[in-house]
Amino acid sequence: MRTLPIAVTALAATLTLTLTACGGDDDGGDNKPSGSRTDASSSACAADKFGQEVVASEAPAAGDTGTVSVTLTNGSGADCTLQGFPTVGLDAGGTALSVAPEKSAEPEKLTVKKDETVGFTITYVRGPAGDAEKAAAVTTAKFTLPGADGDLSFAWKYGEVALRGAGGAEPDASVTPLQRTGD
Repeated sequence: MRTLPIAVTALAATLTLTLTACGGDDDGGDNKPSGSRTDASSSACAADKFGQEVVASEAPAAGDTGTVSVTLTNGSGADCTLQGFPTVGLDAGGTALSVAPEKSAEPEKLTVKKDETVGFTITYVRGPAGDAEKAAAVTTAKFTLPGADGDLSFAWKYGEVALRGAGGAEPDASVTPLQRTGD
């Protein structure tokens, strides 16, 4: 009689594994969060179809770290796809400085539906005011979305950005990959 409960337990475990394996790759299921499926009808997003909102936690003094978060809302009326890091440049009186992608971050492929939001964050170290060798007096941040035509920009009002690297040619800043925001 001991073999019957073990056989029933083994059968139940096998059925559970089989049902789990069958349900795991269902692309048509509704059990995935909004935007997680890739849709054959979605295409690369157009930058000029996004509204933007910029919120900062400004670095108060030289050597402090600040963040600038950019939230983008799809106003195109159609689904589109984004994957990767935005390309961010800081303009400091005609000098263009490229912001490096965050090294430890892994971008995910996002299908962005109408009125959904995605965003990214620029983290920077504030530089000393008036020292052109150690800081860049940034006036504008420009960015492009991966796979999208056109660029977007916003006024930089968050103080000087510290410089690093050989000859101080690189801003002490990084950018996160695009990620889903909001609900």
